[in-house]
Amino acid sequence: MGLEEYKGVYVFAQQVDNEISKIAFELLGKAKDLASDLNTDVTAVLLGSGIKGLADQLAEYGADKVIVVDDPELKDYRTEPYAHGLSEVIKKYKPEIVLVGATAIGRDLGPRVSARVATGLTADCTVLEIGDFPLNPIPNQEQKHNQLLMTRPAFGGNTIATIACPDNRPQMATVRAGVMQAIEPIKGAKANVEEFNPGFTPDNKYVEIVDIVKSVTNTVDIMDAKILVSGGRGVGSPENFAILEDLAKVLGGEVSCSRAVVDSGWKPKDLQVGQTGKTVRPNVYFAIGISGAIQHVAGMEESDIIVAINKDEDAPIFDVADYGIVGDLNKIVPQLTAALKAELGK
Repeated sequence: MGLEEYKGVYVFAQQVDNEISKIAFELLGKAKDLASDLNTDVTAVLLGSGIKGLADQLAEYGADKVIVVDDPELKDYRTEPYAHGLSEVIKKYKPEIVLVGATAIGRDLGPRVSARVATGLTADCTVLEIGDFPLNPIPNQEQKHNQLLMTRPAFGGNTIATIACPDNRPQMATVRAGVMQAIEPIKGAKANVEEFNPGFTPDNKYVEIVDIVKSVTNTVDIMDAKILVSGGRGVGSPENFAILEDLAKVLGGEVSCSRAVVDSGWKPKDLQVGQTGKTVRPNVYFAIGISGAIQHVAGMEESDIIVAINKDEDAPIFDVADYGIVGDLNKIVPQLTAALKAELGK
C-alpha cells in the first residue's frame, strides 16, 4: 500500500474514569492546525467502556469525527487491550498522523502501538509542524514535502532535535502536556460518531487489576497556576526560596523553578519548568535568578506577561521578558513583596 493512501490526523483521546483528559483537547487544537495545512480532517479515537456519551465533547474541541471503541475490557487502562484497540483502528482507517499525549498512559501505549503498525514514534514532542524533509535540500537526495516535523529535547535537554518519518505511515508522536493549546469550545457541536470494535480475547498478556488505590496529594500542578514565581540557581540556596514563596503568597500564585534548582536538590521535579520539566502558560511569570537558557525559555515563553529579575544585565532571560529588573534579587523581591502587600491591603 502506498503512503498516499493514508489520510487524516488522528488523536488518541485519553479518558480516565469516563472523564476526558485535558491533553486530548490540547492535541485536538494542534491537530486542527496540522489538518488545515494538509487539507484533511481531524478524528478523535476514544477507547473505554460506556464512553460514547463523551463524543460530543470531543467535537466541541475540534474533532470532525470520533471513532469509539467501546468494550468492557477497556474499562480501566491496561496495556494489552488498549494497544490492540488503537493499533486495529490504525490498520483499518489508515491515518497519516497519530498524536498521543505524553502522559503515563501515552508513554506506555504509544511505542507499543507504533511497533504493531510498523512505524516510527517520536516521543515527548514540544513542537509539531508540516514542512519539508530534509529541512534543507541535500544534493542527490529527494526532499519530501508535507511531512510531520516533530521537535523534541534531546541529550538530556541540552539540544533540540527535529525528526521526521518520511518512509512509513502513520507518522506518530507523543506530545508533552501543556505545549499545545486547545481551541475555544464550539458550544453545541455534535460528533460524527463511528463505532468500531476489533474484538478482545483475553490471553496471558492481559494483566488482572486486583485493586485501584487513588492517592491524594497536596502538590499543586504548576501548569494550572495563573501566577508563577519561578526561581533559578541565582536564588542562591533552598532557604532563599522563602522570599519567592512570600511573593507568591501575596499574589495568590505558586512557586516553580528551573532545572538547575531541581538538579541541586532544592526543589522537587514536579515544580520544574522547561524542556525537561513542565510547559506553563500563566498570566504572569516571574523569572527570578534564572539566566534564560533556551531549554527553560521553551517551557514558559507563552506566558502572557514575563517579569525577569537578574543581577546580570546581559542574561538571555531579558530577551523574552516584558519587564526586566537588573539588581540583587535579595533586595528587590522583598521590596516588591512589601509594596504589593501595601497596595493589595494584605
